[in-house]
Amino acid sequence: MSARPANNRTRRPAVAPSATGARAPRAPRVAAAGQKRKPSAPGVKGATQVRAARRRRRRLVLCAVLLGALGAAVILPNLHHAVREITLPLKHEDIIRQQAREKDLDPALIAGVIYAESHFRDGQVSSAGALGLMQLTPETAKDIARRSGGSAFGIKDLGTPQVNISYGAYYLRYLKGRFGGNTALMLAAYNAGEGNVDRWIGEAARAERDFKVGDIPFPETRHYVEKVVAARRDYRANYARELGLG
Repeated sequence: MSARPANNRTRRPAVAPSATGARAPRAPRVAAAGQKRKPSAPGVKGATQVRAARRRRRRLVLCAVLLGALGAAVILPNLHHAVREITLPLKHEDIIRQQAREKDLDPALIAGVIYAESHFRDGQVSSAGALGLMQLTPETAKDIARRSGGSAFGIKDLGTPQVNISYGAYYLRYLKGRFGGNTALMLAAYNAGEGNVDRWIGEAARAERDFKVGDIPFPETRHYVEKVVAARRDYRANYARELGLG
């Protein structure tokens, strides 16, 4: 028999099986030098969402700051005005200006007396029967009506701001002339009566000293004078335009 011709193609060597009989795993691919690996899509999306959330937070904070500043600009002036109306009220300023001008009085002093007497609350009646904003007794009001020619005056008229402030200013002008323009003596007489003030002045004269507010023996009257003087200062500082002082 003739021999078969030899096959000249070289055969690939067989891969030796592993000890377990399985093929050896392929070696992992190594990236070429300088070549960057692309991040996976989910990582890119997450980073974008984080940046967007941060931008939203910054915008919200900025909006909150702007709204707070705007609210403060609107609320604070109104709050100050509301607080002032409670702690240092002022009403009927047109009548106060008119009476101060006609009777040569400080409008802030009239406002201070009203503040101390009634806190600008209409319809006030004291335990002694004094009425209205400037707390005039019926006897004092009748005397003022007689002196000023108010023949049609009735006690109920003291409930009218125009009449009450007019009569109170009249009485202050009278006391101003009676005590030589001394504000402390005017106010002491308005509260405690002219007779008491005359007696205190006499006692101070006999002791060869000037009469001072601290010499007022009635604590209520002493406190009243101090309160009106302080209120006068506050009304000048806070309501100069409304009282015609600015």
